[in-house]
Amino acid sequence: MTTSTLVLRLAAAAFLGGLIGLEREYRAKEAGLRTHFLVALGSSLFMIVSQYGFDLAELLSAQPAGADGSVRVDVSRVASQIVTGIGFLGAGMIVLQKRFVVGLTSAAGIWTTAAIGVAVGGGLYALAAAATALALAGLELFRLVDRRVGTVKHEMRVAFVAPDEATAEAATRALRDAGAVLAAFHSEPAANGGVRRTLRIDTPGALARPGPILAILARFPGVAPELVE
Repeated sequence: MTTSTLVLRLAAAAFLGGLIGLEREYRAKEAGLRTHFLVALGSSLFMIVSQYGFDLAELLSAQPAGADGSVRVDVSRVASQIVTGIGFLGAGMIVLQKRFVVGLTSAAGIWTTAAIGVAVGGGLYALAAAATALALAGLELFRLVDRRVGTVKHEMRVAFVAPDEATAEAATRALRDAGAVLAAFHSEPAANGGVRRTLRIDTPGALARPGPILAILARFPGVAPELVE
């Protein structure tokens, strides 16, 4: 195996991991381009070293022979240790935040990226490319499905001015009745004598757009939206 071929494997692994990282970076997730790039690159390097980094003759001479005189060398041990190590890295991304578990997809992405790196390190280019394409397709297609079904929560900020505190509270309650989870809110006097309320809410996919929120606020006379993002 030539050095140029091994370097090509490293570059291919880093490129495929970077593709998944770009999608995660675009979504502003915990692990982005650099993390996935390094995970794929490191996994591929570990796999290459386990296969070609040791003198086979020395390994065979150092290993005790079995009853039948055969000597076994298991190069897959490094790959299994990669899985263990990536498990610790992924576990650090999973947290419980405001009653929601976040980071699971990022952790799974890191785990898959490591597997892609191992595949490229083992010379399985077509398999690694197919896994990358499936991972990207799954991340995007399932996101669209989740938006339709409404299972994903999206954090949004909403600010509006109401004539009085009772109206502001009623508008807030209407948003919660529509499925929004109130994370935090702040009320202060408005310049026109009313009440300015700022909300930070987690909304389901069906509500995660300005239109539905504005429609809810429009039910209340005198409520003037200032910010929906």
